[in-house]
Amino acid sequence: MISIEYRNALGEVVARTEHADEALLCVNAARAEGESIVISGGGERHLMVQLDAAMPAGEVFLPEGSMRWSVPAGQERRAYCPALFAAGRHIVSARAMTSAETGARRNLACNPADLRGETNFFPHCTANVETRGESVFAARNVIDGCRHSVSHGDWPYQSWGIGAREDAWCLLEFGREVEIDEMALTLRADFPHDAWWVRGQVALSDGAVVDFPLEKTGDRQYIALGAHRVSWLRLQNMIKSDDPSAFPSLVEWEVFGRDL
Repeated sequence: MISIEYRNALGEVVARTEHADEALLCVNAARAEGESIVISGGGERHLMVQLDAAMPAGEVFLPEGSMRWSVPAGQERRAYCPALFAAGRHIVSARAMTSAETGARRNLACNPADLRGETNFFPHCTANVETRGESVFAARNVIDGCRHSVSHGDWPYQSWGIGAREDAWCLLEFGREVEIDEMALTLRADFPHDAWWVRGQVALSDGAVVDFPLEKTGDRQYIALGAHRVSWLRLQNMIKSDDPSAFPSLVEWEVFGRDL
């Protein structure tokens, strides 16, 4: 049975539902800091979840069979649609993904539900720097499925900002081994405020390292990787253009492949 629980700041269950195939929860609650949603896969580890009507549905992988999602509060909300948990009524859904879905070639990186810090669900992005520690420049933004690139700051222009660090890296973890062959990067293109990277490098968990060029554009830039079985990738050695701006940033990181 797949179950969904909506918990208040004290961890008390405010609303709960379960279903063998697809759990659907509607809860009437005024948003308050410290609330969370707990989803159990009931033996299923690949789930398609939607945590609010203002957030796109996305797939998650649950190594432990369950996930806990903290409802964004305070400045963390700046990286999300303003309508997220703004109303007094919220809907949440979760269903098991089919073998046809998990076996299909797709963007394995996308996870609109990813959170900053430690999580128990994947995909998950972290980095060694996030500009001023602000949510709108957090690593998790690059896998949220939003590719609006012509400005910077609050949603929908959230990105990964590197705080002018030359040694910045970003780590993408899948939580299991997957098969990949290509990735795409969307650079932030708020020119002339922004600079851009002219080249970079991606390290793969199987030991491979791929160097790639980049151009001054806010469009997707596809990078062939060859066939690899990996559990994580890391963007590193990103080389900035000679533009006077100190602010190259990444809007979206897509990785294409399939589950084994």
